Amino acid sequence: YFNAVTRKRTASDEYAFLPDGKEAHWEVVERILFLYAKLNPGLGYVQGMNEIIGPIYYTFATDTDQDSRKHAEADSFFCFTCLMGEIRDFFIKTLDDSQCGIGSKMCQLMDMVKEYDRPLWQRLQDQELKPQFFAFRWITLLLSQEFQLPEVLRVWDSLFSDVKRFEFLISVCCAMLLSIRNELLKGDFPNNMKLVQRMASTIIWSRC
Repeated sequence: YFNAVTRKRTASDEYAFLPDGKEAHWEVVERILFLYAKLNPGLGYVQGMNEIIGPIYYTFATDTDQDSRKHAEADSFFCFTCLMGEIRDFFIKTLDDSQCGIGSKMCQLMDMVKEYDRPLWQRLQDQELKPQFFAFRWITLLLSQEFQLPEVLRVWDSLFSDVKRFEFLISVCCAMLLSIRNELLKGDFPNNMKLVQRMASTIIWSRC
């Protein structure tokens, strides 16, 4: 999230470096992930965690309150640790097929699609367009790779305010598939694979 910013700005720009120590944002994110891995040796660092910390750190690092921004690293680490406490099972391969694992969540998604749109569900079954090809990333990374950052923050704002946040997440994923049902029903496997893996260019967001 910060690479593009740091490439375009100089060291003196406000968002290219933190006020204290003149560190690049990626260095702070790297340190947060390193510390988390050291404190959680049973899990360590798993690919994709950087996509989770990105929006969290961005939110704190761009706070309009200068005093709050000074604590962006500590606040981000705290929130990231709390969030990982809820989703860490998604990153543990041995739990994939357990009730708390990612496999169970993908099954819930497909069951919901089947309930609301059986023809679409059947189309996905016939083409063997398995949720592992798209929903694994959607759910594990909380949709952080599917949209531009402003849309990710918008989704996360609703997600984290809901006590049943993972049911909400499954509902959002289901709605994403339903929003492109016509294209999926018409498309062949290669085209449909592109559709579900490029949701950012497919879904039109309304600005309210």
